[in-house]
Amino acid sequence: MSNKNIVSIIGTGVIGAGWAARFLAQGYIVKAYDPNKQSLDQLKINVKTAFKSLRKVGLNKNASLANLKTYTDLENALENTTFVQESAPENEKIKKEILRKIDIIVGKNIVIASSSSGLLPSNIQLKCKHPERVLIGHPFNPVYLLPLVEVVGGKKTKPKFLKLAKIFYENVGMKPLMVKKEIEGYISDRLQEALWRESLHIIKDGIATTQEIDDAIVYGPGLRWSFMGVCLTFHLAGGEMGMKHMLEQFGPALKLPWTKLKAPSLNPKLKKLMISGTKKQAAKFSIKDLEEQRDLFLIEIMKTLNKNQKNRFPNWGKEFNNFK
Repeated sequence: MSNKNIVSIIGTGVIGAGWAARFLAQGYIVKAYDPNKQSLDQLKINVKTAFKSLRKVGLNKNASLANLKTYTDLENALENTTFVQESAPENEKIKKEILRKIDIIVGKNIVIASSSSGLLPSNIQLKCKHPERVLIGHPFNPVYLLPLVEVVGGKKTKPKFLKLAKIFYENVGMKPLMVKKEIEGYISDRLQEALWRESLHIIKDGIATTQEIDDAIVYGPGLRWSFMGVCLTFHLAGGEMGMKHMLEQFGPALKLPWTKLKAPSLNPKLKKLMISGTKKQAAKFSIKDLEEQRDLFLIEIMKTLNKNQKNRFPNWGKEFNNFK
């Protein structure tokens, strides 16, 4: 296999392992770096587990677990690489330093993408001599199944490298969302964060349990959001006049004090309610059990979305997965 099929993963936690599994499933050679050998051993276990789900989806003819190479030396992990996906801890200081080191080692035409879930690319590229190729490639867990990746450039990122990143992510079966302006938290996480804040307030005020909050999404808007999203759902709620009627009729309600934009204090009482509530929901199931169940449901949902492509609705591009 040629060098053009080599990808480097820097950091092997949950997200790094997810990237590794996706790239391997697409037939790439993955060179994974972590300073901790135990983390690299765990990576192999996590990737092997992910492949159980990926086999249900379909693997590239060149896909092999044997294509995973692990290193505790950064230079060795970056040798001959054609794309770098950094997934170090979500800490600006740590990311700046690791990106600085990567930037020194790899050729200036190689894209360096950070998996950061909220940091500004302009900040984390500051120490790099070639910041023009440093950008955000923010995925969603489980990375090996979910196709969305938010691509965000910083002030010094050149359009050429954003385009290269877009092409690369499409080639590994992903849906790149090109974020036009850099903003903390990007797009999807900001939307999730708003819902998360409201959930915490509802728990704190004793209005509902964690189970009831999840039921409120799972059996209601969550089903619509999975194929329509937020805006199109509200457009449909406006009847024949669509969004125009929706805004005219329900727009004034936006001024009502229904939501609390500021997050509540995570005091011991609220933490206890959240932890005990979700522990009760999980019941006898381990995290691994829940992950396996999640993957099975995600595969079935995406299969259904893919089947509906013949009607060009919902807006789910079949090129972003291999589901039959």
